[in-house]
Amino acid sequence: MAEEQPGHQGTGHVDGQALDEVVRFTSELIRIDTTNRGGGDCRERPAAEYAAERLAGAGLEPTLLERTPGRTNVVARIEGTDPSADALLVHGHLDVVPAEAADWSVDPFSGEIRDGVVWGRGAIDMKNMDAMILSVVRGWARAGVRPRRDIVIAFTADEEASAEDGSGFLADQHASLFEGCTEGISESGAFTFHDGRGNQLYAIAAGERGTGWLKLTARGKAGHGSKVNPDNAVGKLAAAISRIGEYRWPVRLTPTVRAALTELAALYGEQTDLEAPGYDVDALLEKLGPAADLVAPTVRNSANPTMLQAGYKVNVIPGEAVAYVDGRFLPGGEEEFAATLDRLTGADVDWEFHHREVALQAPVQSPTYAKMRAAVEEFAPEGHVVPYCMSGGTDAKQFSRLGITGYGFSPLKTPEGFDYQALFHGVDERVPVDALHFGVRVLDRYLRTA
Repeated sequence: MAEEQPGHQGTGHVDGQALDEVVRFTSELIRIDTTNRGGGDCRERPAAEYAAERLAGAGLEPTLLERTPGRTNVVARIEGTDPSADALLVHGHLDVVPAEAADWSVDPFSGEIRDGVVWGRGAIDMKNMDAMILSVVRGWARAGVRPRRDIVIAFTADEEASAEDGSGFLADQHASLFEGCTEGISESGAFTFHDGRGNQLYAIAAGERGTGWLKLTARGKAGHGSKVNPDNAVGKLAAAISRIGEYRWPVRLTPTVRAALTELAALYGEQTDLEAPGYDVDALLEKLGPAADLVAPTVRNSANPTMLQAGYKVNVIPGEAVAYVDGRFLPGGEEEFAATLDRLTGADVDWEFHHREVALQAPVQSPTYAKMRAAVEEFAPEGHVVPYCMSGGTDAKQFSRLGITGYGFSPLKTPEGFDYQALFHGVDERVPVDALHFGVRVLDRYLRTA
């Protein structure tokens, strides 16, 4: 059995069983194939039942909720010691993206534990965090621990697609389960980022870019491919897509990104004045080296063409051509994003939101962020905690409808050479056992003081 590391204040109840369980739960959750192929093609219920059973084993009363049969969510509440305190939402999703077994070194749904590493789809995104939550809650039950504030646990369906069967459904139809929740934590934060200079950075997410998936439609005159056709839908669409792909979006600094740049510049001894007119943010990013990867995707909006659909025969000019673009906009940047797309698509191409979700901004100068920082620093005193904004999005977007401010906090300590970010949706997704143990300790420390 794993042993608890001594020397950390108040962590005796993170016992060997909790450390063993987080590894076993991660492996067993991976073995439950919850692949979300989009369009409703997923079944999270077996994983939801697995999580609910373990919550019930901790003395909680989990509720299973479905909008669509098989697309199951789990919600449970832990009562805190201070009834006047705001509640905290701790959430993780149960679905995963597809994995092509032929590309992997192991069966992606084996949950294999080899050489101190747990392998499989969901090891990083995000069955590891689901397992951490379960093991912490069960450890509390054994030790008789109660948090200061109410904690609402939610395991959701459908995060890897539209969230309509998951957090969107919960926020819209079951808001009462989240009564009193003002803040939430979930994936993609407090992980180790090795900067190539001997520093370990721990990035806590305090914001997300908004989602603007776009459908572009060009219409023209259908005809024979051998004849001149100045009203060609494909040509119109291609021109618009080329303008979008080549466009260089201007720098727009949000408070979270500004704080990240300020802290990173100070760490590397770079002089910076982000308030100076015409300040060259891109030049600063170059000086930050690999650490710039934490910030570069979120200093501006973006729009990347991803899909093209037109025609059915090479000698027939179609009357319509369609493209899809993955657009992302910063907090406060949606209006500029839309106006720019109007200009880039031009008069010959219409566009609409195929899927749209809000951008999020969470305060860095807050007691919540300070407590998350303190929890990481207790177990990784050699690390440097910095804020960052996610380039993509999470279920925090849907829960924000309930007035819940979301942070990314799923702590992991990984060795140099372990590319955490590349493993999201990547081949050979895996997580070290030691990283899971670190995560349990840090998550326990934070949740008890939150």
